[in-house]
Amino acid sequence: MAISTVNPATGEEVTTFEALTEEVIDQKIQRAADTFREYRKSSFAERSRMMLRAAEILDEEAEEFGRLMTSEMGKTLAAATAEAQKCARGCRYYAENAERFMADEEIELRGAKTYVRYEPLGPILAIMPWNFPFWQVFRHAAPALMAGNVILLKHASNVPQCALAIEDIIHRAGFPEGVLQTLLIGSGQVQSVIDDPRVRAVTLTGSEGAGRSVGAEAGENIKPSVLELGGSDPFIVMPSADLEKAVSTAVTSRTLNNGQSCVNAKRIIVHEEIAGEFERRFVESMAALRVGDPMSEDTDMGPLATSQMLEDVADQVRKSVEAGARVLTGGGPMDEPGNFYPPTVITDIPKDSPAYREEIFGPVASLFRVRDIDEAIHLANDTAFGLSSSAWTNDPAEQERFINEIEAGMVYVNRMTESTPEIPFGGAKNSGYGRELSH
Repeated sequence: MAISTVNPATGEEVTTFEALTEEVIDQKIQRAADTFREYRKSSFAERSRMMLRAAEILDEEAEEFGRLMTSEMGKTLAAATAEAQKCARGCRYYAENAERFMADEEIELRGAKTYVRYEPLGPILAIMPWNFPFWQVFRHAAPALMAGNVILLKHASNVPQCALAIEDIIHRAGFPEGVLQTLLIGSGQVQSVIDDPRVRAVTLTGSEGAGRSVGAEAGENIKPSVLELGGSDPFIVMPSADLEKAVSTAVTSRTLNNGQSCVNAKRIIVHEEIAGEFERRFVESMAALRVGDPMSEDTDMGPLATSQMLEDVADQVRKSVEAGARVLTGGGPMDEPGNFYPPTVITDIPKDSPAYREEIFGPVASLFRVRDIDEAIHLANDTAFGLSSSAWTNDPAEQERFINEIEAGMVYVNRMTESTPEIPFGGAKNSGYGRELSH
């Protein structure tokens, strides 16, 4: 199986790699196991020094890494460069805090000296997605490496050069060669890696289907796993909200990363009292966004990552319209080379349509009107997913209800959901289990 980089803005195949053979995979797993036995003995000071050097490399070469991300998965150069810089911030956060987070916890137990000590697990298989090709890896790698683990990275097959660049950063930072190794393999080769007794844990960020498969395989092997899967996040706007800020944030959130983020505001739920004005402003702002060359400074939104993603998004919108949904702007692929889909808003969405029940992984906002807070919360929870949410209200009682009653791993009030080192990140229901980031 070939693993290829295809420029999503042009459809041009840039470079191709052959998937690793079983023999080479075995060698890499053995190297990880051998490296772990020595690396786990390193001090926090040693690990911190190397992690801080990784942060320096990320900052110094942020634009170069940004261009690589843009060429492989299509996000704007500005967003990609910022992603590299965010990775540097994550590395520094764990370099500076890991020892404190993992300090022994003393327990008072009838005069006995008792304490809890955290120890590394061993080689961890990290199955990472293409949408944030650097950040998703580093938000796992920085804490995992600081804890004394080693990593086998199975990155998405459409971002192989990003995977190799990350491995190179870790090596240049001074970490031992076997601490982070890239496995250029297809999805069909993942099961045997999870099954290998030398691999002690697995983490996956990806689709619900991939999560079910990986979680089941990890369970079969009695190995810990963390799953961060899809999301269909509600963005609720109540009458007391700052309407202008809510509109601008909804646009930013829904089109972040060309609409390809698990924690985008996908379902916009607006109280009927302000729904007409919100809709007018929101649709105007979405329609005004400039879609085009992601390398250009003038571009607001680039292409979807793959031609398959383009087909999937177009199919979900088409089926939703056939079921009765109404398009307010956008609504179909752009007639030009590349995987371009315009910012789209749909409303009057039937319950049996894809826009109601499925995650749309592209710049498509589903707009709903509700009569009151009870209906808003019911609609927010009427989904199999529960990753994050954003509620806009200046009423303290409403804020408390949203925090307590929305079924999601994260609830943000009057601000956009974000993935940041300081805050635990993860979901509920079919959005997965376990947490990343923070302590």
